[in-house]
Amino acid sequence: MSLYDDAVLVLKGYEGQEDLRQAYLRHLETHPDGLWKACGDGHITASALVIDPDRGRVLLTLHRKLRIWLQMGGHCEPEDTSLEAAALREATEESGVAGLTLLPGGPVRLDRHPIPAPCHWHYDVQYAVLAPPDAEHAISDESLDVRWFGYEQVADVADESVVRLLEATRARLAA
Repeated sequence: MSLYDDAVLVLKGYEGQEDLRQAYLRHLETHPDGLWKACGDGHITASALVIDPDRGRVLLTLHRKLRIWLQMGGHCEPEDTSLEAAALREATEESGVAGLTLLPGGPVRLDRHPIPAPCHWHYDVQYAVLAPPDAEHAISDESLDVRWFGYEQVADVADESVVRLLEATRARLAA
């Protein structure tokens, strides 16, 4: 199965955020290259919130270009076999944490946000990954810093999209 086919299946199966989900599917329908950074009208990205539920904390990255605290994530690559694989790869690369595992149940949220030209939109498919108990992180070339934050600290350091992702992730963990 191609990454494009996987993305369509994942989005068709995603429950919630109906208007946004349909916008993602329309984007892919009208842009066969809509998974790739080269698509000027926007592209699908995959991200993952690194969470340590036993300690009530998440690992965020201080993005080098944007200079804000975000979950790990980024562009799909040709070697990615699925959106899950892309999210897990990005989380591992940007956090330096070995042994991350995807939280079951598929994407946790969708978040479409504008980005600077030449592209216009990121259609982010957001997952959550569980950190192992002994997780050791490292700062990647894409980050200025990587740091653990308690759940209660996230709203003070990150934007609303990260807060919503944390809330949705915690709700899934509690279900």
